[in-house]
Amino acid sequence: MAQIILKNIHKSYGNVDVIKGVDCTIADGEFIVIIGPSGCGKSTLLRMVAGLETVGKGEISIGERVVNTLEPAQRNIAMVFQNYALYPHMTVYGNMAYSLKIKGIPKAEIKQRVNRAAEILELPPDLLKRTPRQLSGGQRQRVAMGRAIVREPSVFLFDEPLSNLDAKLRVQMRLEIKKLQQELGVTSIYVTHDQIEAMTLGSRMMVLNAGIVEQLGTPIELYEKPATVFVAGFIGSPSMNFVEGRIGGDGKSVYLAGGDHLALPKLADSDPGRPVTVGMRPEHLRLVAEGDSMLTYTAQVVELLGADTLVHGCLRQDGEDVTVRIEGIQNIQAGERLPLSIDKGNIHIFDADTGERLDQVKACTDS
Repeated sequence: MAQIILKNIHKSYGNVDVIKGVDCTIADGEFIVIIGPSGCGKSTLLRMVAGLETVGKGEISIGERVVNTLEPAQRNIAMVFQNYALYPHMTVYGNMAYSLKIKGIPKAEIKQRVNRAAEILELPPDLLKRTPRQLSGGQRQRVAMGRAIVREPSVFLFDEPLSNLDAKLRVQMRLEIKKLQQELGVTSIYVTHDQIEAMTLGSRMMVLNAGIVEQLGTPIELYEKPATVFVAGFIGSPSMNFVEGRIGGDGKSVYLAGGDHLALPKLADSDPGRPVTVGMRPEHLRLVAEGDSMLTYTAQVVELLGADTLVHGCLRQDGEDVTVRIEGIQNIQAGERLPLSIDKGNIHIFDADTGERLDQVKACTDS
């Protein structure tokens, strides 16, 4: 196991800057997830840690060593790819044992390591004799992880390993990866564009946007207090609703574009009339009695999901689109007016120009 330190990491392809100064310290045994949209640089960053891409500028350390100039084989890392990268002509046993054979490890030790990995991953003995084409997608991914485990690396690197699996199998494999990392305690970096994977797997999350770290913290920190509009919209499903507004003259209210207004605690740097973006998560908007309504809302499309009901509609007449998530099955019709409210602590205020969060001076529960 080993600590990983990224210091001011940059990477460019020609005139295109892909990674723009990433700094991060990953503790020994920590599981960190790098998340962001396609093209944000997350796989490039992972490949630089692996040694598959050169570092344009900055320094990568694994354990006590700076590894910028070391070959992948010298870094004591193991990587699991989304396409499994198994040798089609070898058996499962052969695929898992290959890296150990070329290192000259004795046959008895190879057998012991392969059998232990197979046991951890619940791969039955008869499956070790099959070739990859005889396996399901989930079994192939287990073999790819087994091949990484037998090497007993200091670091696991996962590059979107579940993206080729169906939805049900992804959930199962997600749980197995988390259980595996907890059992082995190996420092791990996991790249994904799936925010559910990121929320459930990582002890911390790094949100990348166009090569820049928008926010780094625990999943709950990013969910409850997103630092930017980008993070707020990327974390959470369905996505956070955003509505244009302006800070009221007393600094304790925000007036929405459609005319509704919400009471807020005093905000830091909240000049009266300042344009802001108001964020409200669908699950935090709630149905209330007509007299307690804070928002004027009209339902347009209703989706019954069983455990929840998603209502897509708008504020005021032809106002901004807003999604509401309500617990249980709700009999709501298109065109119906719904009285909605939201607790102060669940309202997020961002600067309209920079997209950065405006921190609240008081606790959100203050009146």
